[in-house]
Amino acid sequence: MNRVLFILKRREDYNKEKHSSHVGLSTGLYNSANFMNEMLNDLGITSEIKVVADNNCIDREVNAFKPTHVIIEALWVVPQKFYVLTKLHPNVKWIIRLHSELPFLAGEGMAMNWIADYMTYKNVYIGVNAPRMMEEVKLYINAIYGKYGFEDRIIYMPNFYPQEYKEHKKINKDSPFINIGCFGAVRPLKNHMNQALAAIKFADSIGKKLRFHVNAGRIEMQGGPVLNNLKATFEQLSDSGHELINHEWCPRELFLDVCGAMDIGMQVSFSETFNIVGADLVSQGVTLVGSNEIPWSSSLFNARPTETNEIYEALRSAYTYERINTFVNQKCLTHYTNKTKKIWYNYFKD
Repeated sequence: MNRVLFILKRREDYNKEKHSSHVGLSTGLYNSANFMNEMLNDLGITSEIKVVADNNCIDREVNAFKPTHVIIEALWVVPQKFYVLTKLHPNVKWIIRLHSELPFLAGEGMAMNWIADYMTYKNVYIGVNAPRMMEEVKLYINAIYGKYGFEDRIIYMPNFYPQEYKEHKKINKDSPFINIGCFGAVRPLKNHMNQALAAIKFADSIGKKLRFHVNAGRIEMQGGPVLNNLKATFEQLSDSGHELINHEWCPRELFLDVCGAMDIGMQVSFSETFNIVGADLVSQGVTLVGSNEIPWSSSLFNARPTETNEIYEALRSAYTYERINTFVNQKCLTHYTNKTKKIWYNYFKD
């Protein structure tokens, strides 16, 4: 029988005195892998997830679990490590699972070299969680190794999200405030500034004070200037009563409570392959405005990331048709994850 082992690298900021869990801080990557792990076990496929300190811990975990497939979540294992691992475990299929579209991956300096080098090792595969990115990886690999037929070692492995939804959370339209959550690590491709300006215009149009909620505890990929500009924007608007509220990164259970306290969620990003934060908001019954980059969000309430006025109009539409928004987004997410379940089952069934 197939046995699947997910392996993640422990976060660099892990502190055993601060974090009670061996995982460290809860991250989207860990949540994503854990959803897949639980899904496979529910389907009758033996699966386990491990978080390790570095490359040198992989052999120990493989020896202990005896998997048929090892899924390395994201790019952190140096390709040369597979020279040793494939010899120690010649019957294991190793899958490096990517979680980003090409614009985001381009920000990781070693990415393209590593992806190419992985293909030189027997039984090493690339798993991709977005169709467009899969075609681009195939194009890249074909350009290098086309005559060897390595394209077959690029696998589509979309995300799964548990279908545990709360009923629609009605917006309190009598409140003088509107709480809008634009969560996720602060980085340029998340498009916080355009969304903040659209949210400010929207709050003004309905005569409310904006509370714009972000996760300022996670700054990634030159996101520092983005956060500085967000802070400066709301400082300049201090007389208006609009406010920027920063939330530190927290375990998923607490984060879901934060999501549930929002009136509207925003995820109008430039690049996404799934967007767990958006799914978290929708799961709590919160109205969501997204972009077409999110593969499951309803196009009825999406906006183009570069069009601030279009984002504003999507906010107005979501505010007016809040119950419909929640209903269609939950339905779209369910449809997407049901297809995911079939894809993974068909790949790993004996």
